Amino acid sequence: MKLKGKTAFITGSSRGIGLAIAQAFAQEGMNIILNGRKEIAQELVASFSSYGVKCIAVSGDISQYEYAQEMIARAEQELGDIAVLVNNAGITNDKLLLRMTPADFEEVIKINLIGTFNMTQLIVKKMMKQRMGRIINLSSVSGLIGNVGQANYAASKAGVIGFTKTVAREVATRGITCNAIAPGFIQTDMTDVLSEKVKQQVSQTIPLQSFGTVTDVAQTAVFLAKSPYITGQVVNVDGGLVMHD
Repeated sequence: MKLKGKTAFITGSSRGIGLAIAQAFAQEGMNIILNGRKEIAQELVASFSSYGVKCIAVSGDISQYEYAQEMIARAEQELGDIAVLVNNAGITNDKLLLRMTPADFEEVIKINLIGTFNMTQLIVKKMMKQRMGRIINLSSVSGLIGNVGQANYAASKAGVIGFTKTVAREVATRGITCNAIAPGFIQTDMTDVLSEKVKQQVSQTIPLQSFGTVTDVAQTAVFLAKSPYITGQVVNVDGGLVMHD
């Protein structure tokens, strides 16, 4: 799919991986809808003018169906039909299972999985009428192999993978693709809090011996958005940490 002139909605895009994906799409000439639970700084929105594209910000909680509906309606009113949806918004609340409360578990599932459902269902209806669209969901290697202290997060990201494959089957005949990206250890605010010793120990478990960058993930999203014949796949961006048979 040619991206220039089309519109992309990226959830959780005020910083980190989401912002890098938004910037990568803008470099391709796409108009951008930024999203976050809190209000996004106008300076950040204005910075996208340097790419020669339009950019707006819509704030709200994607885990609430009504809020998701309102944000999408506002976005479509200003920038027209959405051609690419990137479900990037996500949270962690790490604790060992025996210390995890039901609220800890539910909070992560609501944002990471239910939010992905809300946004996808609402936007895919219009995509099906257009007979064109790209849905890219952010999962994680934790959703593939699990991780100590992340029963809630791993469950949510594994759910995203099952959701992705099912949606891909349901919408394929309408020219819509749906894929997932599973990042490994990426240099972000979340990994910056790790000590250098821990970072070195983690790097030794990665075949490429280093953390990835947000650009690595962003360029994968652009690739999937352009690809007409890849759907229902999980692309690991993890330096070889998880390898499938």
